[in-house]
Amino acid sequence: MAANEGQRKLAAILAADVAGYSRLMADDDRATVRSLTEYRQVFAELVEAHEGRIVDTAGDSVLATFESVIEAVDAAIEVQRALAERNEPLAGHRKMHFRIGVNLGDIIVREDGTVYGDGVNVAARLEGLAEPGGVMVSESAHLQIDDKLGVGLEFIGEQDVKNIPKPVKAYRVILDGSASSAHKPISKVGKTSRRPKLVAGLVAGLAILVGLAAWGVTIRVGGPEMVKADGTPTDDPVLAVSNGPSIVVVPFENLSGDAEQDIFALGLSREIVADLSRFTEVFVFALDAARHLRSEGKSPSDIGDTLGARYVLSGSVMRAQETLRISATLTDAADKSVVWAETYDRDLTVAGLFDIQDDIAATVSAKMVGAASVITRVATEEALRKRPDDLRNYECVLMELAYWEIYTEDWHLKARTCLERVVADNPTYAPAWASLSWIISEEYLSSYNTGDRPMECALEAARTAVNLDSSSSLAYNALANMHYLQGDYDEYLIAAERAVTLNPNDVETLALVAVRYAQMDVPERSLLIRFTPTPTRARMGANR
Repeated sequence: MAANEGQRKLAAILAADVAGYSRLMADDDRATVRSLTEYRQVFAELVEAHEGRIVDTAGDSVLATFESVIEAVDAAIEVQRALAERNEPLAGHRKMHFRIGVNLGDIIVREDGTVYGDGVNVAARLEGLAEPGGVMVSESAHLQIDDKLGVGLEFIGEQDVKNIPKPVKAYRVILDGSASSAHKPISKVGKTSRRPKLVAGLVAGLAILVGLAAWGVTIRVGGPEMVKADGTPTDDPVLAVSNGPSIVVVPFENLSGDAEQDIFALGLSREIVADLSRFTEVFVFALDAARHLRSEGKSPSDIGDTLGARYVLSGSVMRAQETLRISATLTDAADKSVVWAETYDRDLTVAGLFDIQDDIAATVSAKMVGAASVITRVATEEALRKRPDDLRNYECVLMELAYWEIYTEDWHLKARTCLERVVADNPTYAPAWASLSWIISEEYLSSYNTGDRPMECALEAARTAVNLDSSSSLAYNALANMHYLQGDYDEYLIAAERAVTLNPNDVETLALVAVRYAQMDVPERSLLIRFTPTPTRARMGANR
């Protein structure tokens, strides 16, 4: 290991963020910032009391490390109880709930005190699994805690989480303080433990699998198609990543000569990574990986090559008096071509730094990823040049996107056939189920290639997607579509708002939901949608 990489060590990592932070900011940004500052002070005091160290507080997050995992979990429990007391007098919509994940793992500590590594990544994913106000711990942490804290831990199964090659065993800390749970022994995991979410998804999808078999589709049982970050096939699950394209964000450069803008540039980079991570169809590298390589003097293209990323986003920040200029460039690592570039000028007398940071991060991520994005356009063009039998899972999803542009019966059959093959080969791939739901619904609306029970099958496919990946905006968008088409507007509102909450920067979802709110005579809801672009996909035809 090179000397400038930092010290590698085993540590307990606590990662936390605010549930519904965007909603709180939209409701009252000043009150939210005040509460966040106060609540972070609670973190600081209790982390220090348990001999831990606050490492980072970017955005709405908190990252801390401890020498002892028992101290880390104990600190997390005390933090949640202290914050619950602070929330008590607040109105329901103003309560601020943190989610906390704790992991015991390998980290690298650099000279400036920053940390990165797999241990940090797992802690962050556990935090995403936690309930608002809750604590989630990993298997490695669970084994060290045993029954030393007098709290119960509930095993929630092996969880497939983004950017972590292997399933993560997760345990929920029981914080209700009831007699039954406060002294409940920590659960032991037998060899027969399975992933509840995966089982639920397969059960929910059984009806449509039977329907596909009736249509003549052979259902094959096997593992998912696996590829490495550079898109080449692999049989090694450790090297396998998302079926979609991979992206690395290189920390934006501060060209202002003003050291204060270093914090803004880094914060902007972190916000873009966070926004991109909401898109389940892409693989996003952790920012610290690029940050470390950048500190070694590597260029953005070299960083992309080193990590094996398909796309590299780089940029710069320059402040001149009361004007802030942010430039962003997306490069295709395959041929070093510039896919997209944009410059944004913002007036600092009109908006604050944090507002500008959020605005630019959301705008950039929406431009890069999603149905109307430049990456989807490039990937779709590549997919269309291939033979149907050569298309990978993600590329079959792109076939569905292409259908809404071409909109012919022949193309509908191509997209449906491709997606049926994917769910037959890989019945746990949620994006394919979501896309299949849209395509099957078109059988009813356009009378294209009509099969048996199209609306029922489309609804079942959407439900399967949600059960397989409850964090997918794509899945909830498909489910919302089916509730809308069937006139179940109460259920539509629930699913649509969930889709927007999970990914508030997916322009296609925002546009479609806004239009349907207006059609349902609730235009006031449409005004809450931040983006109003015209999506490239003609799914609006589903409104007929």
